[in-house]
Amino acid sequence: MSSENIATLTKMIESLPDATQELVVEHLREYLEDLRDDLRWDASFERSQSQLIEAARRAKLEIDQGQQKPLSYELSDTAVLLGSLRPS
Repeated sequence: MSSENIATLTKMIESLPDATQELVVEHLREYLEDLRDDLRWDASFERSQSQLIEAARRAKLEIDQGQQKPLSYELSDTAVLLGSLRPS
């Protein structure tokens, strides 16, 4: 973001009453922290994605070879077998 954009936002906030400025600043802090959390999650997921894919492949192979049974759970009173979900 350019300094010009930041200056524009600062002027917009400064034009508000003090109490409203406080609310805007607090909202922006929370929003920025949420963005940082999202970025950390994305980075963590990116680092572990290949491990997750490999674990899923091993589980599917074990299920196909009869070494393991697929997990099942109830969803809206309908049993869903995770092993039966196949990419199209």
